[in-house]
Amino acid sequence: MSHAPERARMSLLRRTADACYRRRRAVLLGWIVLAASLVVIAGAAAGELDNDFDLPGAESQEAADLLRDRGFADRAGTTIQVVVTAPGGVDDPAVRAGFEALLAEVERRVDDVAVVSPYEPGGERQISGGQADGSIAFAEIYLADRSDTDFAEAGDEIVAAADEFDVAGATVDLGGDPVIVGPEQEFGSEAFGMLAAMVILLIAFGSVLAMGLPLVTAIFGIVCGTAIVQLVANVVTMPTFTLQLVMMLGIGVGIDYALFIVTRYRQALHEGRAPRAAVVESLDTAGRAVLFAGSTVVISVLGLFAMGLSFTRSLAVAAALGVLLTMLSAVTLLPAILGFVGTNIDRLGLPHRTRAHGGRGGVWHRWSRLVQRRPLTALVVGLAVLVVLAAPLFAIRLGFSDNGNRPADDTTRRAYDALADGFGEGFNGPLLLVADLPNGAADLDTLTDLQAELASTEGVATATPPIANDASTAAIMQVIPTTSPQDEATSDLVHRLRDDVLPDVLAGSGLDPKVGGITAAAIDFSDYAAERLPMFIGVVLLLSFLLLMATFRSVLVPIKAVIMNLLSIGAAYGVVVAVFQWGWAADLLGVGDPGPVEAWAPMMLFAIVFGLSMDYEVFLLSRMKEEYDRTGDNALAVADGLASTARLITAAAAIMFFVFGGFVLSADRALQLFGMGLAVAVLVDATVVRLVLVPATMELLGDRNWWLPGWLDRIVPRVHVEGRPEPKLVIDDAAVDTTSAAGDDDDAQDLAMTSSP
Repeated sequence: MSHAPERARMSLLRRTADACYRRRRAVLLGWIVLAASLVVIAGAAAGELDNDFDLPGAESQEAADLLRDRGFADRAGTTIQVVVTAPGGVDDPAVRAGFEALLAEVERRVDDVAVVSPYEPGGERQISGGQADGSIAFAEIYLADRSDTDFAEAGDEIVAAADEFDVAGATVDLGGDPVIVGPEQEFGSEAFGMLAAMVILLIAFGSVLAMGLPLVTAIFGIVCGTAIVQLVANVVTMPTFTLQLVMMLGIGVGIDYALFIVTRYRQALHEGRAPRAAVVESLDTAGRAVLFAGSTVVISVLGLFAMGLSFTRSLAVAAALGVLLTMLSAVTLLPAILGFVGTNIDRLGLPHRTRAHGGRGGVWHRWSRLVQRRPLTALVVGLAVLVVLAAPLFAIRLGFSDNGNRPADDTTRRAYDALADGFGEGFNGPLLLVADLPNGAADLDTLTDLQAELASTEGVATATPPIANDASTAAIMQVIPTTSPQDEATSDLVHRLRDDVLPDVLAGSGLDPKVGGITAAAIDFSDYAAERLPMFIGVVLLLSFLLLMATFRSVLVPIKAVIMNLLSIGAAYGVVVAVFQWGWAADLLGVGDPGPVEAWAPMMLFAIVFGLSMDYEVFLLSRMKEEYDRTGDNALAVADGLASTARLITAAAAIMFFVFGGFVLSADRALQLFGMGLAVAVLVDATVVRLVLVPATMELLGDRNWWLPGWLDRIVPRVHVEGRPEPKLVIDDAAVDTTSAAGDDDDAQDLAMTSSP
């Protein structure tokens, strides 16, 4: 019996689902070959991950360019401090001999390195108290600009040399970039997230087999996505934490998307559909919503292009690729696997498993009716909770944490504390002034006068004499603040030097020093991110509003969705500020000392959280719209839509909460902050927003929820989330035995299909 006419009438997504089901062996084999091939190719030809944080137009970038162009290339890279602590005095012959031997070993092992020893002439400033019998001294190791891989190799050599220091009564610690001298990044967070997902899926489905399907789908998407990102790194510079970002997203959205499809498939089976028809129906409903929801995530992360930074563009590309691969896995690989599973999806069930119903009379339907009876009260309470959580946001300070936020037993933290105790906190984040010398030696005299003025400037602990290059065409000076690199006063000092002190002192001299260095670069990035963030948010909001309006044929629904998502993101920002900036519960959570919010975090949090929030919004509203179109009763549509999706959304949110929350266990403060922001946003969105505010506002607005002016209806294209009305699949049970789980030949499994209204 031929069914080509019936298949020809199907939508593209239905035909895809049907083809993946019928050709499930080929699809599964294709994904296995694809994943294996990508892993092998990426292993042989992966690009190098590199933290390229160039900031075009920033003064710190101009200073870095001058360093490279004027013969100070060794000062253009990262600086590492080698700190020796000797209670008996660093001038002890044994301490001095051991320390000088260590520095000589570093010069021998590492190429393109400049070492400034405290025992050199003029090195008194590098000994605590400026006295030869001080108890703390440091040497500076300047690593010329190089790739992150070369930095890591140089760092390994420096660590190895420091490990050989063995002088009784003295210790050596390494300060500087923790990427180089800190511990290797662990991947336990991802394992914790996968374990939590397994437990939640097992509880949600009550079946070991059903639990495994979303995990397998997500793993294939993650493996392929990370491999492709590694290959793309050959042509696009990717930050070193890119793979962790892709894995974090892949685990979260990959499991969630498969969860939605598998749930719809089980529902169709329970309603009497045969496996093939159930696969097609689940892909044409939940699968279509997955594609739409995933597209909103892609749009959100691609909005990072509006920031105008190379590293944010790289992260946007990587995140989009990761989400696209997980979507592709969900709508092609999963239907094929479901073809093998067939009606056995509930096999290996838990002893206490009971079939959960989300229809009328269920707990979520009753909850929706409770909210709808007092919608204004629910709205006020929900908004109050979000406002309280978001309140700290108004005190947010962007910046970069320094090594003072590292764990207390980390060598970089010990070096930081020793420098702060012996010299002041500003020695952990010196500023570097770079100036062209159009008049040669005469300009050096002017800079010497500048040194005296800087030394008496508020917020400056000391300033070093100018050092000219070999051609006397440029000079550098070091300015040590009185405050730590992450202190707001240090940021104020940088702006004051640029705007007031340097222009006033050097007026008429023709000199225009640039204030640079790692600390100044971090301040410039923070200022840039704060300036561009509103535009980025505006672009994402506008695109999301237009997409939702086209989907739900409404003006108020997308406005409400955008506002709700902003509230949940604001709550996440507020919690991040309270914990990481104010230090609330910091010891309990193990997130280190208080400090600024990482400057890149708000934009990344917004891009990802807004997209994920739209996922839940789409799944919830699409079911409400489906019920409204069917019944014309808004109140009933809200209750039925919430009843049919609340359990699913709660399970999906719980998975994401534990996946993202697992990163709070990381030793890296930035990853802790990012993971907590994502976890809180998902938790708030799936509880306060979806279960309280959405049904309350939908009830208050009534039929106005679905209002769209006629002129807009004519010009806005239509997007179908739950699928267009099409002929349903009717199974001729006499045509095939549908009890086979392993899947017989495709011809034998080809189900009889006829059209029905």
